[in-house]
Amino acid sequence: MPSVPLPPKESNLFKRILKCYEQKQYKNGLKFCKMILSNPRFSEHGETLAMKGLTLNCLGKKEEAYEFVRKGLRNDVKSHVCWHVYGLLQRSDKKYDEAIKCYRNALKLDKDNLQILRDLSLLQIQMRDLEGYRETRYQLLQLRPTQRASWIGYAIAYHLLHDYDMALKLLEEFRKTQQVPPSKIDYEYSELILYQNQVMREADLFQESLDHIEAFEKQIGDKLVVEEIKGEVFLKLGRLKEAATVYRELINRNSENWIYYKGLEKTLQPCSLEDMLRIYEEVGKKHPRAVSPRRLPLNIVTGNQFRELMDKFLRVHFSKGCPPLFTTLKSLYSNAEKIPLLLPR
Repeated sequence: MPSVPLPPKESNLFKRILKCYEQKQYKNGLKFCKMILSNPRFSEHGETLAMKGLTLNCLGKKEEAYEFVRKGLRNDVKSHVCWHVYGLLQRSDKKYDEAIKCYRNALKLDKDNLQILRDLSLLQIQMRDLEGYRETRYQLLQLRPTQRASWIGYAIAYHLLHDYDMALKLLEEFRKTQQVPPSKIDYEYSELILYQNQVMREADLFQESLDHIEAFEKQIGDKLVVEEIKGEVFLKLGRLKEAATVYRELINRNSENWIYYKGLEKTLQPCSLEDMLRIYEEVGKKHPRAVSPRRLPLNIVTGNQFRELMDKFLRVHFSKGCPPLFTTLKSLYSNAEKIPLLLPR
C-alpha cells in the first residue's frame, strides 16, 4: 500500500529530516520523525519510517533500524526513497550485492534520480562491476552534460575497461569545452591534462604523450610531474641522452628520491658494477649531504665490498646519531648473504 501523500506541514518536516541526516544531526532528525508519526493519519508513512530507521542505524541501533526500514518498505513498496534507504542500510552492513539490488529497484521507480545513480556507481566500482559502472556514468552524463564530474567519470569507466581510445576521445572533447586562457594555470584544468597524459602512457602512446605534455606544459601547475613524465617518456622512446639530462636535473631537485636514480641508471646503461658505482660516486660528490648515493650501492655490492661500504655508511650515521638508521637499512635484511655481515660480531 502506498503511503498517504504528506500535506505541506508534514512535507516540510520530512525535508528537515533529510537535512538533519545530511548534517549528521540525528537526534533532531528523530524528533521530526516523531512529529510526523505521532499523527494518526501518518503513523504508517513508509518514507518517514524508513528515514527513522536510517537515522537509528547511524546512532548504532541496528536491529531497530532494520525493523523500521523494512516496515516502511512494506508500507510503501513503490517508493524510491524506501528502496534507496534500504540500500544504504545494506551498504552500511557491507552487503554490497544486496545494496545494488535495492538501488536498482529504486531507479525503476525514479530512473533519473542523481543521488541514487551516484550511490550505485560508487558501489559498482567498489565491486569491480566496470560494465555496470560505465552504464551508470553514461546515465549521469546524459542528465548532467555540463558537469565536469560527469565527463571525467564516464572517461574513467572506459579507462578502467582498457578502452584507451574512447577514454582519450571523451577527455579531449571535454577539454575543448573548457575556457582557460593559454597563459593562465587553472588547477583543475592542469589535472585534466595530466590525466589525459597518464592514459596516453598506459596506452603506450609515448610520442603522443611527449607532444601532448610539451604542448600544454605552460598550463600545468605541477612542474615536477612534467619533468618526471618527460624522463619516463624519453626513456621509453630510447632518447637516452635527453632522459639522462632530465633525471640529473630531478636528482638536483631531490637527491633522496630512489626512482630518479633508477631512471638515471637505465639511461646511462652501465656495463659493469664499477661503472654503476661510479654513477653514485659522482652524484655523492655533487650532493655530499645526501644519503641515497651512499645507501643505494649497498643494494648491489656483495662480500668484502659490501662490508667496506657498510662500514663507511654506519660510521657516518653513528657519529650523527641518526634515529631512522634501521629503517634505512631494513630492506637489506631480505638478502640472506648480507645478514651475517650486518650482525655485530
